Amino acid sequence: MSERRKRLHEILLTLINKESDFELIEENSGDLTSNFSDKDTANLSRVIEKNRKIIKRYQDLVRTAVTLDALMDSENDQNFKIK
Repeated sequence: MSERRKRLHEILLTLINKESDFELIEENSGDLTSNFSDKDTANLSRVIEKNRKIIKRYQDLVRTAVTLDALMDSENDQNFKIK
């Protein structure tokens, strides 16, 4: 793994650890195999919307990690290393 990738990984893990309400993507395969009644469709829609919001939060965390890494690079010519 490259040095930069390791650094980004460590920054991302630190950001995740700071999250008090970090959620994982929900798997609800029972809804995907049903006949899609109105109730099932509403439940599936809620699961999809919730997962979309979780993925957006993941993207926000990754963008933050990349930004912090770039700022550290710009502040230190010798590539600041997290220990």
